[in-house]
Amino acid sequence: MRKTKKVLSLALASTMVLSLAACGGGSTSTPTTAAETTTAAPADADTTGETTAAEAESEGAEGETTSNGNNIAVCLASEPQTVDPALNSAVDGAIMINHFFEGLVKWVDDGEGNAMTAPGQAESWEKVVNDDGTVTYTMKLRDGIKWSDGKEVTAGDFEYSWKRLANPETAADYCYMIDMVQNYAGIANSESDPDTLGIKAIDDKTLEIVLSYDCPYFEEIMAFPATFPVRQDLVEGNDEWTYDVATYVSNGPYKMKEWSHNAYILAEKNENYYDFANLGPDTIRFTLLDDANAILAAYKSGELDFIEELPPDEMANYLASGELTVADYIGTYYVCFNTEDEVFSNPLIRKAFSLAIDRNYIVENVSQAGEVPATGYVPAGVNDAAGPGSDDFRTVGGEYYSVAEEDYEKNCEEARALLAEAGYPNGEGFPTVEYMYNTNDKHKAIGEALQNMWQEQLGVTVNLSNQDWNVFLESRKQGDYQIARNGWIADYNDPCSFLDMWYTGGGNNDAQYSNKDYDAKIDAAKATAVQEERMKAFHEAEDILIEQDNVLAPVYFYTQPYMIKDDIQGMYYTPLGYFFFGYTTRN
Repeated sequence: MRKTKKVLSLALASTMVLSLAACGGGSTSTPTTAAETTTAAPADADTTGETTAAEAESEGAEGETTSNGNNIAVCLASEPQTVDPALNSAVDGAIMINHFFEGLVKWVDDGEGNAMTAPGQAESWEKVVNDDGTVTYTMKLRDGIKWSDGKEVTAGDFEYSWKRLANPETAADYCYMIDMVQNYAGIANSESDPDTLGIKAIDDKTLEIVLSYDCPYFEEIMAFPATFPVRQDLVEGNDEWTYDVATYVSNGPYKMKEWSHNAYILAEKNENYYDFANLGPDTIRFTLLDDANAILAAYKSGELDFIEELPPDEMANYLASGELTVADYIGTYYVCFNTEDEVFSNPLIRKAFSLAIDRNYIVENVSQAGEVPATGYVPAGVNDAAGPGSDDFRTVGGEYYSVAEEDYEKNCEEARALLAEAGYPNGEGFPTVEYMYNTNDKHKAIGEALQNMWQEQLGVTVNLSNQDWNVFLESRKQGDYQIARNGWIADYNDPCSFLDMWYTGGGNNDAQYSNKDYDAKIDAAKATAVQEERMKAFHEAEDILIEQDNVLAPVYFYTQPYMIKDDIQGMYYTPLGYFFFGYTTRN
């Protein structure tokens, strides 16, 4: 049985994401049949690797110094797996893509450093709820929007890109992000042609999108990188289009100037962007590093203006000094079990490994960035049926296990009993298994802590292995692991963002999990627009995922630590994990 306990609520995060539509001129909906609403842009909408840092700086583009003047240098991660909007599945890649491309809707600064949704490439739209329950969005594109090579952006570019995303041949992990669009299901199952997707360019400036149901977070979907437009003439038949600045043509505020692999990606202002006159830095240099000590050294020396990663043993000092900011972040750090692995196909073993994790020790002594021990998978800050300002999904759902420090030994006793029930009393006869993580000091430290906990409490031997970020993502996706570190950040503020990914065959279902009852709950949640019914189905789905099948071992709910130079102003952020640097200035 779960006991209910209120966990830390990220009230700011929840209100910042879903309730901001009204603040930013987003569309409002009316529950009546065939109700029409129109959204227009507000008046001020447009005013708003393994290389050391020293090596990266020495390899700078054309001798430019990007950490002073009208330039900014930031470090998000090492070499991205991809910067193709449809194929990216990582937050660091999404941040870069948000600077290169722009969707129908975009994130803008609310004036206080927080991101809010506002019209992007679309200047306005009309939403109609039809008599049959379908919903029609008619999007009107801005005048004068262009690609970085000067060619006009058209509604046809969006039609092509969304159909490309839905096409199974594209193999996009995030294809399901548009599963609310009419006819998506048949396309995903290879039963229908991608051209049947419910999106159509009426003319160059008008795009019609038909949804199968009224999706409460659809505006955020239109601001999500996977739905950004790409050029058919450059992408079709060219798998290498992202690696050549001549073909990496974008429609956002910045364009790619240079990509020195495992060193940096250099972005420069896109002179064809409609709001070019108000952009800040002439260049944004995305330095590609994964060594926390090198990252911190580069920041201290002035080579970097913004960093997210610090050595774990430095976190407390910089937090105490006030140099480190810790922002809200809607996400969960967890251990992922390969459910098709011979050992971890047994849910008893998965639960035993989960219960043996001392979550308090990890957040207090390893990660040290104000994280909250996870009591379930869907994190604090995600809205429940009552919406922003009320109890969130985690509070309503309660705890699946106790994270009270005094209950840890009781958890371990239960874990040992479960392991014995699985045929391994005191760990006897249990095979040596492997925990995989991507190269990073914090992930290494957490892996070592888990390794010791499982050995001491369960009597099992766990070896550690690490891989470069881009390699790691592919290994995990393909199920080439036994246990792996994982984490998920909300793509939009709704439990669906966390639970939909474990649907059988889902592109981000790294656990290789399949359960028909679970799928049925997700289907039920998507079949209704009534929030109470949706949330009931989602809670029941999480019960199956965590309480019954123990597919994942949640460790903690994320916070977002970062450091930015005092003279940099104008950065803004959303708790979905996106930082925006395009309007920053240096004082």
